[in-house]
Amino acid sequence: MNISAALDFLWDYRLALSIGLGNTLYFTAFGLAFGLAIGFLVSVVRQAGHPVLKVIATTYVEIFRGTPVLIQLFWFFFCLPALLGMELGNVFSTVLTLSLYMGAISSESFRAALKSIGTEQRDACIALGLPARVSVPYVMLPQTVLRAVPTLLSNCVTLFKESALVSAVGMADLMYQGQMIADATARPIEILTATALIYFIIAFSVTRIVSFYERGYLARMRL
Repeated sequence: MNISAALDFLWDYRLALSIGLGNTLYFTAFGLAFGLAIGFLVSVVRQAGHPVLKVIATTYVEIFRGTPVLIQLFWFFFCLPALLGMELGNVFSTVLTLSLYMGAISSESFRAALKSIGTEQRDACIALGLPARVSVPYVMLPQTVLRAVPTLLSNCVTLFKESALVSAVGMADLMYQGQMIADATARPIEILTATALIYFIIAFSVTRIVSFYERGYLARMRL
């Protein structure tokens, strides 16, 4: 294969791939933002909530961690609108699926971080008379996030890679654009290889950040 010709070919489709990458990052960012909020709330409920709420939260986590993301995406895109009798659209279905999936996997990270916080922290909040609406966001949340960051960053990489599945419901993400170009030009080797490299570069970069943060965090914990 002529490398120069292949690079020229890819350069001609740089705009389409850039738009696809932008959409991928857009959906990942929304799924990440909503998912982290859901994950933290679920972890708090599972840690110190009402028994009924604990069962509901645990069931949610187990379902979304134990089923393929593609099945979840199809269910929210095809089945939920049929049950509700209304059209939800592929954007809403995509964001909802990624958010709920991220919430399920991040809740375990948050829950482990919450368990690692000493009981003296909670006892101090009780002794000071701090209500839950104050102690949770200002005392527990900062410590939980700090301890959970390495795992959460790994979850971000997972979500970024899983977002490639949204092409199955017609979202013009990076994978979708790559497939369309490959089909239109009959040159899948160049396009799909370039698409894979883009995913790898971004995922690998975040993974290196995770490793760097973990080394720094462990060094601080030894002090």
